[in-house]
Amino acid sequence: MVAGKVLITFGRLTGGGSMSDVTAKKSLGQHWLKDRASLQAICDAAEVKDGDNVFEIGPGMGDLTGELMSRGATIYAVEFDPESYKYLNERFARQWDLVVYIEQGDIRKYDFRRLPAGYKIVANIPYYLTSHLIQLISETPNPPSSATLLVQKEVAERVCAAPGSMSMLSVSAQFYWQVGLGPLVTADKFTPPPKVDSQVLLLERRPTPLFQDIDEKKFFRLVKAGFANRRKTLVNSLSAGLQITKLDAKNLLQNAEISTSARPQELSLEQWYSLYKTINT
Repeated sequence: MVAGKVLITFGRLTGGGSMSDVTAKKSLGQHWLKDRASLQAICDAAEVKDGDNVFEIGPGMGDLTGELMSRGATIYAVEFDPESYKYLNERFARQWDLVVYIEQGDIRKYDFRRLPAGYKIVANIPYYLTSHLIQLISETPNPPSSATLLVQKEVAERVCAAPGSMSMLSVSAQFYWQVGLGPLVTADKFTPPPKVDSQVLLLERRPTPLFQDIDEKKFFRLVKAGFANRRKTLVNSLSAGLQITKLDAKNLLQNAEISTSARPQELSLEQWYSLYKTINT
């Protein structure tokens, strides 16, 4: 018990490791963000306040961690890199007035049910993790109330795309989240600098499901079939993906009031739902 809160036993930081041991590893997609203005902008976008429970993924050298703690948040974090984990132990070991729990582990195997309900995610994540992480936090039975993620600018824009430029990623994210774009963080703010700029991606959990009476597995099986080949029309994609004739695929689209010449990136979530209902009624 700390400050009236029940905390998860991650293991309180106790020291060990050298402040000079850690170096950014290309294989892990590590790029350290130390620019104070950018770190503050990320926390501002996440609306981090005193008493919040914040989960950080890959704290690295702990610069974002420190900014989060300065705002009175309780921090839970998972760091994959052993060197970074040792560094974090040394950096925060003697700050007993702050509440930070960090463990070494792989976020892809993490059980989000361990976290307090209503937690927020705030993280500067490796670019290669973005799609998988969004899937993980979307489907967990204990999702965050919000996720503020610093990701590749192009990926952030893909997640927030409108009909005409949709993708499997944007459909999947917008099904569970209200999405938005936050501050831009240019490549020169990182050490070492990545090849592209980054942008804050804002995900706010939908308070109620976007659609009622829906089998999510069947819905996403349909969407996946539709996006199997973006260059083809839905008639061709659905015919191949659902193993039906092109005539049947054409009839499904017409019954859902969708153009038979439409391509998957042109459909809104509402149109995907209409097509789903047409198939499953």
